[in-house]
Amino acid sequence: MYRLKEVVAGSSLALLMVLGIMGFNVTPLVLLLALIGTFYFFIQSQGGLKLKNAGQGVKISSPISFADIGGQDTAVKELQEALQFIVKAEEIAQMGIRPLKGVLLVGPPGTGKTLLARAAAAYTSSSFIAASGGEFVEIYAGVGARRIRQLFQDARKKASGEKSKSAIIFIDELEVLGAKRGTHSSHMEYDQTLNQLLVEMDGIDSRVEPRVLVIGATNRADMLDPALLRPGRFDRQVQVNLPDREGRRRILDIHTRNKPLADPKVLDEIARATFGFSGAHLESLANEAAILALREDVSLIESHHFSEAVNKVIMGEKLQRRPSEAELRRVAVHESGHAIVSETVEPGSVSSLTIVPRGRALGFLRKAPRDDQYLYTLDEMEKQIMIMLAGAVAEELVLEDRSTGARNDFEQAWEKARQIVETGLSSLGVVNGDDLPSRLLYEECKEILQRMEDKTRIILNNSRDILNTLSATIIEEENMDRNRFYEIFNPGSYQA
Repeated sequence: MYRLKEVVAGSSLALLMVLGIMGFNVTPLVLLLALIGTFYFFIQSQGGLKLKNAGQGVKISSPISFADIGGQDTAVKELQEALQFIVKAEEIAQMGIRPLKGVLLVGPPGTGKTLLARAAAAYTSSSFIAASGGEFVEIYAGVGARRIRQLFQDARKKASGEKSKSAIIFIDELEVLGAKRGTHSSHMEYDQTLNQLLVEMDGIDSRVEPRVLVIGATNRADMLDPALLRPGRFDRQVQVNLPDREGRRRILDIHTRNKPLADPKVLDEIARATFGFSGAHLESLANEAAILALREDVSLIESHHFSEAVNKVIMGEKLQRRPSEAELRRVAVHESGHAIVSETVEPGSVSSLTIVPRGRALGFLRKAPRDDQYLYTLDEMEKQIMIMLAGAVAEELVLEDRSTGARNDFEQAWEKARQIVETGLSSLGVVNGDDLPSRLLYEECKEILQRMEDKTRIILNNSRDILNTLSATIIEEENMDRNRFYEIFNPGSYQA
């Protein structure tokens, strides 16, 4: 290839010299060749540089084992089973089992899909190459397909250089590269790149060393082209879900094993309080707790550091700006309304209350930790709606009008009402959400919200004295823990 380039370059230069000697004006030809050369080398640099990066991908500075990944026992078990064709290649061949060519990791962001792929490489003693789906798509036709070919070549070359019998290619954000063909009508580069990936996966021969396994990761499996998901391509889909409480506890153990804790038992409470957190969230939480302890110049991480870190991960850092006195009172009334209704319909649910601005929120009610819950009754969902509406209703009762601060509450309440309808818990009975007329859905959701708002208003009307006292106290103290809240609110005095 390089020899041909040298011949073409030398011949072109000689031709220009001959034409110049013969008296021809070669300036236009020189400019044209310079333009062509510049464009050619630009394309080469675009392809070559990205190929190099894609071939290197994620460098494993220290091997990661499956034991280092908490809260994903089911995913680890499924992935280990899929890797047996590499670990026990001879036994697999004797049983006549067709080895897998691809494994797809599906789950929300931050759940550990990249860590699972890296652990798979260590588990099978395979060479590891990682890339992102976005690295293979360019505006120039054929560049992405070339990068795919180069990626597989690099994987085999790296395995041979490391004297490994297998190689794992990890492609993150696979939905960018493998989206359904025809969805990108602007140009065909996406489809060409996907076609090349399909061809390369078809060309994987498990009888030839080094064996190649493709591991893809996505949180949008619904966007992938069906050709990628058929048997012989990504044969196995492994669900990587958010961890349960026990899983969160193990993840916290992993991320705090190098941190000095005043009392390790606090991790049990934090695991309970962080329902819905991913592994990445928990790692950030442990790190933020350590940073807070460092700011206070203490040598041990205390319980209140973790509590503050939970608030920071959920809501963001405290803001320096302070609302006006009128805004501060409105926020205090709003959050007090949430707290009173929450404690009334769900006794023991209030953990803390604050009107210190964080992120985009001017105040925040933190509920007490409960066991993980995945199913809800109609009564439980209606109580959640009442808590969501309580802030705006409290503003209306005390300040005689509402504000834009309740927008997020209203959005969540409407979504919850819609969920009631679509799960067959409303007066409409069992329905199909897709076939339900939009007007009927709107009227049913509106009726649910109106009923819950009326119930909420009754509770707050019966608790006006507590509402006034609580909002005045939180203005003075800014933060209120559970004990302080119970000094003002007697949970046995008011009924829903």
